[in-house]
Amino acid sequence: MGVTSDLIERIWQHKEKLTKGFASKYNANKLGYYEIYNDIELAIAREKEIKNGSRKKKLELIENFNPNWEDLYYEIIK
Repeated sequence: MGVTSDLIERIWQHKEKLTKGFASKYNANKLGYYEIYNDIELAIAREKEIKNGSRKKKLELIENFNPNWEDLYYEIIK
């Protein structure tokens, strides 16, 4: 989970294991959920809200947006 100005580039970096941290350690390289904001401050506030939520709420958020848990990366690069 994080904020980026270039979602496609960021996911590609994770898929290519070019970043160190949680994603590379746990092989987290699939995009299951995203939100788009034009205001970075709103995006950061939303990220904090989601991070502070329960695991159950995070799973509900993903499952409502992406019930089949598909890798949405291939959808957004079209």
